[in-house]
Amino acid sequence: MAGHSKWSKVKRFKGAIDAKRGQIFSKLSKEISIAAKSGGGDPDGNPRLRSAILAARSASMPNDNVERAIKRGTGEGTDAQHFDEITYEGYAPGGIAVIVEAATDNKNRTAAEIRSIFTKNHGNLGSNGSVSYMFHRKGQIIVPRSSIDEERIFELALETGAEELTNQEDAYLIITAPDQLYAVAEALRKAGVTTESQKFTFIPDTTITVADESVAQQILRLCDALEDDDDVQNVYSNLEIPDEMLAKLPA
Repeated sequence: MAGHSKWSKVKRFKGAIDAKRGQIFSKLSKEISIAAKSGGGDPDGNPRLRSAILAARSASMPNDNVERAIKRGTGEGTDAQHFDEITYEGYAPGGIAVIVEAATDNKNRTAAEIRSIFTKNHGNLGSNGSVSYMFHRKGQIIVPRSSIDEERIFELALETGAEELTNQEDAYLIITAPDQLYAVAEALRKAGVTTESQKFTFIPDTTITVADESVAQQILRLCDALEDDDDVQNVYSNLEIPDEMLAKLPA
């Protein structure tokens, strides 16, 4: 199992976008509600809900917010709310493939908003399947580097059945088969490993290097606008940016 970094710069780039999200609690609440609706409100028997609560706690989300989100998902009380999960596909400037995951209570509104964001930012919203064939669905677990040494986390990753371990600047990035995400994360926790997050992700088969700074900035604006939409949960792309250009781009 060898780690590689062909898409690590994409994740660092996306990290800068994530830091700008003003609606983080809203997005986390939706994920908790969806998880509770699909698998029940008991985190001990619902791995997706456990993962969502872990993400909420990592973001310092108040426990009252977590409990309300669970009740919305299970239909308890007066706050019951239904969200549909929808995936959109399209192209950013430079031919960059983009996948957008959304959670919405109004499909027509969200579709119109996503299409408008692509159009206003020189992109094109495509049909289902137009870009997803360029990506693989995987599980992703992030472990803080300060919590464990590299040799030990590498051993545990092998033992637990992870597919790949990448050493990032301040964290270890563990990739799993999609059906093994929760099992690997649970095995790591039982081994005493502190996990920062665990979630499903889309990883591109190959990336496209954007050497034009103006085009890179257009892509940034498009992804930023998508991330800022209340209904958008995650944005993925096959973007690759040279290190020297990445350092120049605004965070």
